Amino acid sequence: MNVSERDENIVWHTHAIARADREALHRHQGAVLWFTGLSGSGKSTVAGALEQALHAHGVSTYLLDGDNVRHGLCRDLGFSDDDRRENIRRVGEVAKLMVDAGLVVLTAFISPHRAERQMVRELLGDRFIEVFVDTPLELCEARDPKGLYKKARAGELKNFTGIDSVYEAPEAPDIHLKGEQLVTNLVEQMLDVLRRRVIIEP
Repeated sequence: MNVSERDENIVWHTHAIARADREALHRHQGAVLWFTGLSGSGKSTVAGALEQALHAHGVSTYLLDGDNVRHGLCRDLGFSDDDRRENIRRVGEVAKLMVDAGLVVLTAFISPHRAERQMVRELLGDRFIEVFVDTPLELCEARDPKGLYKKARAGELKNFTGIDSVYEAPEAPDIHLKGEQLVTNLVEQMLDVLRRRVIIEP
């Protein structure tokens, strides 16, 4: 069976319970907060702290972490440009299903290319919120929580974003966070945006 024959036999099923019904049950809208930034920028830290704050507010969430996804869903992918693109495509599709379930989804991925982030934006529409954790390379490298920059500088790690692989910073992110600030300040900024966009209640 070729791809076109397979596609003809696959039909999207509409269910009796819709996203609006699930959102009513959760008492908030579904959305995807797409954190992007260099390794060590603070994406996972801020996303995790925000999830804790949202949980305390009674918001139904799920955090999709880059490393965790590569342990299962994307364990067959490497770090070539094609594999990075497929990694983001898969995460985008999973996030879309979670938004349909009425969840606020937080994703922490470097997602270095604008084209892939735009692909996910087009997939999710107005439920996609791009969050740029803007942290200078020298600070990310000084933090180096996993020792990856050290390996990249030593030539032991190839295609490492910010060293020998490009990172295309967002030109007009929905939320622009300065990674040098305290995590508590960044979380408050995020909560303020979510309230103003009526994702969560005041």
